[in-house]
Amino acid sequence: MTQAMALDDSDFWIEDAVATIHSLSYAQEFLTADDLRREMRPPAHPNLPGLAFGQAKRQGLIEAVSHSTSRSRSRKNGSLRTWTRKTKGES
Repeated sequence: MTQAMALDDSDFWIEDAVATIHSLSYAQEFLTADDLRREMRPPAHPNLPGLAFGQAKRQGLIEAVSHSTSRSRSRKNGSLRTWTRKTKGES
């Protein structure tokens, strides 16, 4: 008998984060992980925001437009990508 794989909070966090990214992309022209961090509960692992943005990109919801440095204390001047909503017809 096979056992079903259990979903942990990381799976739900990413799902919620992608939905939040999608909403943010309609609410503002540009968005970053710092914007997501202000809207979401803290992730179980620091890599989860990047995974959520990657998933949103693969789903065709957003596209990267620039790179800068994060101003968030928790990111310690880490790399910060700026995203925008991907409009239909763009590839």
